[in-house]
Order: sequence, then C-alpha cells, then structure tokens
Amino acid sequence: MENREREVWETLHRHLAAIYAGDWETYLETTAEDVSVYEWFVTPHRIDGLSFHEFMMEHDWAGAGSDWRYDLLDPRLQLFGETAVVSYTLLLTISAEAGLRHRTVNESRVLVRSGDGWKVVHVHKSPGERSA
Repeated sequence: MENREREVWETLHRHLAAIYAGDWETYLETTAEDVSVYEWFVTPHRIDGLSFHEFMMEHDWAGAGSDWRYDLLDPRLQLFGETAVVSYTLLLTISAEAGLRHRTVNESRVLVRSGDGWKVVHVHKSPGERSA
C-alpha cells in the first residue's frame, strides 16, 4: 500500500472512531469546516457545516455509548490526485444491556488533502438494509 493510501485510511479510521466516541477534537482535525452530508435517516436534504454534527455528537446520536466497534465491509479507495473517494458498508456493533445490536449503512466519503492533511469534505449515506 502506498503512503497516500495509508494516510487516507488512517484519517478515515480516526474520523469514524471520533464520531462514535464523541471525540469532537479529532472530528475537527479530520473534517473540513464546510463539510456536506446526506444522511437519509435524518432528512432527505443536504446538511452543510459542522454545527449540526457537533450537536449530534454531544448527545451521543449513535447511541453507541462506550462499548462499540465498527467494521468496513467491502471497502474501496479511489485516489485522484489530492482527492480520495472511499466507499464501504459500515457495520456498527453496539453492546447494550439487552445484548448486541447491529446496524449497517452504505457510505461514501470524499477526502481532500491540503496543507494540514486529509480531511473529509463530503459524506453520502444510504440504507444498508432493505426494509420490508
């Protein structure tokens, strides 16, 4: 794996872990201020900027608590100069009082490298499970 690929994966994993751990400082280090996000489970509209996500993270939006893990199924990285497109199915496993819960979501994240490293600039999520 070449160095740029390793940097992208490391940034992505820091970014994702920050989300579920509620680590706002690391989220800021790995996310562009003008990030744009489509989250089908929140609204059918694009959400721009950091303020919405700060509120969500402060209130443990994922309900992950402190005992969780995520896995990336079928991860794919496409590099285009200083731009990276990463797509995968995210499998989130949460240990709760009632036992283990699993959630899946298909995600694409676009990262751009600038003077302060790779940052997520766009996220698009779609359902990972079919509804009946």
